[in-house]
Amino acid sequence: MEPDIDRSQGALTPVDSQSGVKWRFPAVHPEGRKFGAIAVGITLLFWVLGWEVLAWLMVGASIWVFAFFRDPVRATPQGQDFLVAPADGLITLIQKVPPPREIAGVDGIGTAPMIRVSIFMSVFDVHINRTPIAGTIRQVVYISGKFINADLDKASEDNERQHIVVERADGLRIGFTQIAGLVARRIVPFVKPGDVVAAGQRIGLIRFGSRVDIYLPEGTVPRVVLGQRTIAGETVIARLGETEPMRGIFQ
Repeated sequence: MEPDIDRSQGALTPVDSQSGVKWRFPAVHPEGRKFGAIAVGITLLFWVLGWEVLAWLMVGASIWVFAFFRDPVRATPQGQDFLVAPADGLITLIQKVPPPREIAGVDGIGTAPMIRVSIFMSVFDVHINRTPIAGTIRQVVYISGKFINADLDKASEDNERQHIVVERADGLRIGFTQIAGLVARRIVPFVKPGDVVAAGQRIGLIRFGSRVDIYLPEGTVPRVVLGQRTIAGETVIARLGETEPMRGIFQ
């Protein structure tokens, strides 16, 4: 029998109950409500003007806008050594690269090459991003740039992006990067340096299609494979110190 889940304080606590976890309709993040209201307003205007074809198209567009900004509750695995996915999407790149110069060095995540896992978010994915570990936000670095396809490797260096570094209580630092794409035109942060965050906590969003990179510390390999889909705050991207690589097949 599956336990019920008490979410009243944001914690996942088994309680003595005969019922299991129930699905609930995802909330719409406040950042998206104004866009939804605009879409609904345009829809009503088209109906008043008698432009029924355009009105029906706007009905679909309004539903999509609200769906894009959906903000579902996530159940984050608890473990000192877990790194959870910062984004929903598709694993498109796993490469060993130097850390971004903006967050490299002794005050960042170091200078040694590390494995970068890239998660591509389509316009149909949830776009709320989450921190992979618990700790203190040490850096939030925004860089203006281009808006080329976020699926390309060079997007990590050319596109508009925002780097975030989180430091765990023991001093371990994890860096990850929100990258704007072809359609995305704004990265919206929810955190600032000095904020204390829990693993899987919401840290920002990217409007309308994009990518998130996470940099794994030395001596750690990913527990995900190319082509796998991740769920922000739930999928375990890596376990610190685990060196046996995962393998997968398409089927």
